[in-house]
Amino acid sequence: MTQTSDNVTWLTQEAYDKLKGELEYLSGPARTEIAAKIAAAREEGDLRENGGYHAAKEEQGKQELRVRQLTQLLQHAKVGEAPADDGVVEPGMVVTIAFDGDEDDTMTFLLASREYASGDIETYSPQSPLGVGVNGKKAGDDAEYELPNGKKAMVKILSAKPYSS
Repeated sequence: MTQTSDNVTWLTQEAYDKLKGELEYLSGPARTEIAAKIAAAREEGDLRENGGYHAAKEEQGKQELRVRQLTQLLQHAKVGEAPADDGVVEPGMVVTIAFDGDEDDTMTFLLASREYASGDIETYSPQSPLGVGVNGKKAGDDAEYELPNGKKAMVKILSAKPYSS
């Protein structure tokens, strides 16, 4: 899926195509739609107290920020293969862990950047404390990571499989 090093983000072809499609939509039809909303709100009169106008301008700002983010991401992206199904935790893998080695207390998540976050599966960044702790480990390995309160937590890697959307 994705691995960031030296401003390079590794993407599968599928992920690259999805992000490129989003960028094309936001740069084309979405810009036209927001411009029409702004124009319609502007015609309502006094802009100082025009909630619709201010909301549309805020939406436009968020949209333009996403366009810049996607443009930069895609400019620095390298398209490659999905990770191998070798049980090694790396970006693009669905990882199942057991907290403190207790196989009744487990969690499954996708190790990837936020561009892949979806309602289907919880996503953790490779740069997050948990992501750093498990990255490079194999099924059966123990990993340690730092909690927000500064304490350490132990997990056991139960499985790591390539993500398929």
